[in-house]
Amino acid sequence: MKQDEVAPGSVRPGGRTARVREAVLRVAGDLLADRGFAHLDLAEVAVRAGVGKTTVYRRWRTPTGLVTDLLVDMAEQSVPHADTGSLLGDLTANARLVAKTLADPRQGKLFQAVIAAATCDESAATALRRFYDVRLTEWSACVEAAVVRGEAPEGTDPRAVLSAVSGPLYYRLLASGDPLDDTAATMAAEATTHAVTAGTFVTRTSVTPSRTFDSRHAATSASS
Repeated sequence: MKQDEVAPGSVRPGGRTARVREAVLRVAGDLLADRGFAHLDLAEVAVRAGVGKTTVYRRWRTPTGLVTDLLVDMAEQSVPHADTGSLLGDLTANARLVAKTLADPRQGKLFQAVIAAATCDESAATALRRFYDVRLTEWSACVEAAVVRGEAPEGTDPRAVLSAVSGPLYYRLLASGDPLDDTAATMAAEATTHAVTAGTFVTRTSVTPSRTFDSRHAATSASS
């Protein structure tokens, strides 16, 4: 890419440009949720957002460019990680946030559309992976803090833990259609916490002597 070229939607705007971006991304999200990626049309987005077509085509270029910027915006607007003081509490907060998002009529359909787009469009897949990278990085602090407190063994992989929490919830959205309720969220968090204490997510074998894992302490924390 040349020095004066930028990826679609990569500029962080301010003022009127920020308002244009907000309007366009809102309409793009609505259309994605309503019709899916295959029917996302830049000209229609421009009309519905009250923005000139030239502006939309110049800034976002393609439907994938719109999806990419939409995912960037969603990552920026996402809720920060929890800090409840326990691994189970933090993972429950994460699971409830994921379940609430996926159960929302608009957001659930939006994620379905973006995931579907990622299966057939490499640029959309890259954007989706970037979105989840931001969210996993944000919430990894919860698992890292649990290691420090002695609730999780040294070498526990935070990303694997968080993926284990959200995986069953995405399965309900995309495959089984089972309810995305508080019971599902609590079950995912509790199952993952028990797996953490069992050392399931340990990917590094070295253990710092001063921070040796005490499974009895972890079991007490998980059940409290």
